[in-house]
Amino acid sequence: MNSINTILASSNPLSHVAAHKLFSITVGNHQITFSNHMLMMFIAALLLIVGLPFAVRSKSMVPRGAYNLVESICSYLREEMVKPLLHENTDRFIKYIWTVFFFILTCNLLGMVPLDGIVYLLSGLHVKHIGGTATANVWFTGMLAACSFLMIHVNGVIHQGPWGYIKNFIPHVPWPMIPLMYVLEFVGALIKPFALAIRLFANMIAGHTMMAVLAMIALMSKSYLISGVTLAGCTAFSLLELFVALLQAYIFAFLTTMFISAAISPEH
Repeated sequence: MNSINTILASSNPLSHVAAHKLFSITVGNHQITFSNHMLMMFIAALLLIVGLPFAVRSKSMVPRGAYNLVESICSYLREEMVKPLLHENTDRFIKYIWTVFFFILTCNLLGMVPLDGIVYLLSGLHVKHIGGTATANVWFTGMLAACSFLMIHVNGVIHQGPWGYIKNFIPHVPWPMIPLMYVLEFVGALIKPFALAIRLFANMIAGHTMMAVLAMIALMSKSYLISGVTLAGCTAFSLLELFVALLQAYIFAFLTTMFISAAISPEH
């Protein structure tokens, strides 16, 4: 028992959310490392590319099952979140917003699937670190934020024209304040995608770390009561993580929509 406790105490609760190298590919003089987070990102993309068309393949006038769920989510995002902000430009940007939402949601949910354990149960192979939460990687969330950054400002320039976008980049203020306002707005434009990336990253890594700590306490405790209470708390926290996975995908999509609306509207 003491040896088990020693092993558990020495393990890192962040191990299941940290990036782990799976293999490397050498291209010319460069070595590309393929991590578990990259694997989960590709799995999420594959599930969406294959799964969504399969879910909505029905030709029925009355949607049922997965078709009804996907249609309800898409309809809610379009009518209740995007349209009040983008108005006549809704159809221009809704595909990007849908893509961002479903991709982040799928990555968040996949992070809760114990792929290591499933592979072991199905094949008996001890394969470590093949799962993980891609959105608990700040480089991954940074990439998503960078895509939104380009979507925001490129479309702002396209919609208003280069000079119009520069002129409307700051609010109307007395002329002595104009240089300072441009500096502040430029810093703010850089902070927005940074905030998107850090918010998603921090929320996902915090939740999984908390569950790992609770699970370790339950395993290390010599009291059945403490172990039972801790495992019950871990189960409740897992249900909360399902809500957080959905909420964080929604917040990322909503803030992206809001920033796009501000970029393409001269009055903003």
